[in-house]
Amino acid sequence: MRSMLRNFASLLLLAVIASPVLISGCAVHARVYDPYYNDYHTWAGENGYYLQWERETHRDHRDFNKRSDKEKKEYWDWRHHHEDHH
Repeated sequence: MRSMLRNFASLLLLAVIASPVLISGCAVHARVYDPYYNDYHTWAGENGYYLQWERETHRDHRDFNKRSDKEKKEYWDWRHHHEDHH
């Protein structure tokens, strides 16, 4: 019984240590579908472009998902005129 408890404690400790790595690894690979150009963008790399678009177009910062469809289309049009869009 003691060895089973020790093994469980070891596995629990491993899970606690590994969880931030696993969780952050998943966030890096989040992809966003661009319905206007029928392609995908990795949002981790996309966020810098999105912030640049907000600055260049004099918009207040808002979560992309809360923008109107018109604004989302304007962003994707802008984005596809800038390099490194994949």
